[in-house]
Parts: sequence; structure tokens; C-alpha cells
Amino acid sequence: MGSDSDLPVMRPAAEVLARFGVPHEVTIVSAHRTPQRLFDYAR
Repeated sequence: MGSDSDLPVMRPAAEVLARFGVPHEVTIVSAHRTPQRLFDYAR
């Protein structure tokens, strides 16, 4: 997610992934404010 304001939209998606046993992470990384962190996270 790009910001914590995305969480209400993404939380139901994370719940569906969990229900089906799909490994996932809920992480907030701003491409605009912290591009290096996003790059490192994507690696």
C-alpha cells in the first residue's frame, strides 16, 4: 500500500488471502516519499 489511508480498502483483500491460506504481508511503502525503501522491498 502507498499510505495508511489505503488500509480500509486493502484489509478485506488480506482477509480473503488469509482465509484461503495464501501467504501475504500488509506493508505500507510510499513510492513517492521513500522510493529506495520501495525498491528494496520489491527485491
